[in-house]
Amino acid sequence: MKPSDNPLQVLIIHGPNLNLLGKRETHIYGKTTLDDINQTLINLGSSLGFSIETFQSNTEGVLVERIQQAIGQIAGLIINPAAYTHTSIALRDAIVMLNVPVIEVHLSNIYKREAFRHHSMIADIATGQITGLGSTGYEVALIALAKLVLNKDYCQNI
Repeated sequence: MKPSDNPLQVLIIHGPNLNLLGKRETHIYGKTTLDDINQTLINLGSSLGFSIETFQSNTEGVLVERIQQAIGQIAGLIINPAAYTHTSIALRDAIVMLNVPVIEVHLSNIYKREAFRHHSMIADIATGQITGLGSTGYEVALIALAKLVLNKDYCQNI
């Protein structure tokens, strides 16, 4: 597919501690760095006709503010809220205001981990959730988002 001259904007948000991917708990999160994930998503997004913006913060309020700034500006959101998955009503409230497809991503399978990780404050407002596929989960999310936003099947083009 040839990207359009004005590609749709997709925001990808990474929550706390994801800036340390590849260094922290590699037995759980793998050795792929956040920069590696972001570059893969930028390249894939371009092939799907999207302009990708990635954003990471360890601070809840900063994440909320970035989501608020995206209102009316993006075609879709992919978010790994990380630890805020289980605690942040503020992130949830900001995401609801977007009115675009939202895919929640987790590198590890949160349902196979500690009991406190089994509940997501985002899951019931997200369009979908991908958990346990490592960094590939982000790519799957972006392909799914392309299908949702553009109502096309891009799997054959990848």
